[in-house]
Amino acid sequence: MREGLSGLIINAATGYDIRTEWSTPIKHVWSMVVRDHEAVFGEIPRLGGNAGIVIRYAKEGDLCPDWAEGFCFQFVDGEAGPMLHIIGRDELGVIYGLLHYSHTVLGVDPFWFWAELAPAKRDSILVPAIPYVSVESKVRYRGWFVNDEVCLIGWKEQYPPSEEVWMPVFEALLRCGGNMVIPGTDLPKTGIHAKLAAEMGLWITHHHAEPLGAEMFLRAFPGKQASYKEHPELFEQLWREAIEHQKKDKIVWVLSFRGQGDKPFWENDPAFDTPEKRGRLISSVVQKQYDMIAEQVDQPVCSMAMYGEIAELYKQGHIQVPDGVIKMWADNGYGKMVSRRHGNLNLRVPALPEIGDEGKNGVYYHVTFHDLQASNHLTQFPASAQLIVDELSNAFAVGASGYLLVNAGNILPHLYTLDLCAQLWRDGKADADTQLRSFVERFYSSEQESIIRLYQDYAENTIHYGPNDDDRAGDEFYHHPARMIVGHWLQGRTDTNTRLIWASGDVSFIEQVKWFRQKAEQAIPGWEQLLKQGIAVADRLTEVERNRLAVQLLVQIELHLSGCKGLASICAAYESCHVEQYPQAFIHASHAIWNYTAGQEALDRAATGQWDNFYRADWLTNIANTVNHCETARKFLRLQGDSPDMFLWYKEYLMPETEKHIYLENTHRNPLQDDELAKRLDERFNSAGH
Repeated sequence: MREGLSGLIINAATGYDIRTEWSTPIKHVWSMVVRDHEAVFGEIPRLGGNAGIVIRYAKEGDLCPDWAEGFCFQFVDGEAGPMLHIIGRDELGVIYGLLHYSHTVLGVDPFWFWAELAPAKRDSILVPAIPYVSVESKVRYRGWFVNDEVCLIGWKEQYPPSEEVWMPVFEALLRCGGNMVIPGTDLPKTGIHAKLAAEMGLWITHHHAEPLGAEMFLRAFPGKQASYKEHPELFEQLWREAIEHQKKDKIVWVLSFRGQGDKPFWENDPAFDTPEKRGRLISSVVQKQYDMIAEQVDQPVCSMAMYGEIAELYKQGHIQVPDGVIKMWADNGYGKMVSRRHGNLNLRVPALPEIGDEGKNGVYYHVTFHDLQASNHLTQFPASAQLIVDELSNAFAVGASGYLLVNAGNILPHLYTLDLCAQLWRDGKADADTQLRSFVERFYSSEQESIIRLYQDYAENTIHYGPNDDDRAGDEFYHHPARMIVGHWLQGRTDTNTRLIWASGDVSFIEQVKWFRQKAEQAIPGWEQLLKQGIAVADRLTEVERNRLAVQLLVQIELHLSGCKGLASICAAYESCHVEQYPQAFIHASHAIWNYTAGQEALDRAATGQWDNFYRADWLTNIANTVNHCETARKFLRLQGDSPDMFLWYKEYLMPETEKHIYLENTHRNPLQDDELAKRLDERFNSAGH
């Protein structure tokens, strides 16, 4: 390498020479670079000799670091001028080197697909001949759990989802520096998801409810009791089959033993009635799993989820973890490294290794969650980004930095926080304000300060339903409790709804309803103002950036606003019904329908272009289900005072006084539809000051 080389000019004619083997992962990353080069220069790049860019593995004397996945850029003086050598220590090193080139030279954003952000077209690019050496990531095994991915499932017609759906997910993960993935939740083994992830160079890991990635016991052996005590040979058969199937791939094996359906195993096997018995069985099973893997895999990488009851038993000293196994500690689903809430039980036991804990540790972290209570599924993380920074920084500080698995959900609604987590797993630290500014500046060419404030104010406006800083409501808060309220109400029950105590406390049902109504109504003005500001900012953007802001943020604000209004309205309907004000309750229930429907319409507006049908499988928050519940409540209310002819309210409140005493029934037999009746009653009562 000669000192003082001039820069390298890259243009449409620049050739590439790949001197590694053409493995499947290399083929995939090369196809990305081909597409990126064409997007920038308008032509497919030339591949072969006399190239300006050489891609190869490291050899003695190179600048390439000697740790796994390391890469470097070196410039050499070739016959036709300066040449860039992209050098990788191993296959992933080559992949990361090429993607670093795509990002820093060609200008392709890691989230180019998800943000609909095409690189700028150029005639040529001057690359200064300055060597670059990659920095080792803070976290060795880092990636996404694509979980509760119903939007990805419903986006296209094919099930299980095809390469068209998974390719952008895995590409974005690699571009963010991730190297590990759980590719979906309980999808058919015939799907392409795991195979494609492996072919793109990623490590595969498993859901803690599916140890070793094995088939669920009751699915493989229907009708048999899922008891390891009774059927150890059947459990081990499933584990052996899973090992055989995956032993040639890069696997972070998950060791675990939970019951079917992701619950404590003793719910299926009540003989294990003490912590000692439970811990002893889990320890023996995990050791067995580890030994089975070690028989067929040289130096296997293994992890064990310290999740729920397993973390509790471990801290009590009842579980032994094999040497070298990474212990995964999980947050509570809302970003706090404490035990998660189960129903109304919220112990908030710290979920991190204690000082002096031996062995390797890591973190399973949620930026999106689904728990039928207050989680964020269609909307982004409801608390501040600083909470994420603080919690992951604290985890790293106590040694839980060997592994970071981020629950990424459906990807599209969570780019902001996924980007933040990528910086944390790369650098081990982050400044929340600086990261937000960088994120916004990548996606928007103007109005950057205003958009930064929108993101900051978003977290300030989420409902703070409890005493802790992570007690912030996502979109499910407006829907699951609302449906519980309607169901309890229409079942004729007036006792406390035990499924709502986690939020409202152990008070009477009417007081629970009032609590939810108050929380929702208090939040409405803030969301209205934020939406107004967001629309004003969007109006000042270019069409492309206006659409990006709508898809990335405005739709989420609309879901919160419509959700708050819908929840407040259905609670008001129950309160009016409670005092037998049925027409007023009918009107409130109608507003609930209209408000929740506005959320559906917001999703429909966001699902345009490449996102067509993206939200049609909204099965978890399930706005349509909430609308149906409110429609049922409205029909119930109309039966209370307008039955059987559905004409009494019209006669009492809407018919002119001069007509009430002289009309003929044969001319008034077409009752108003619910929406029309509600609108006219609403106008009537408002004008009368009711």
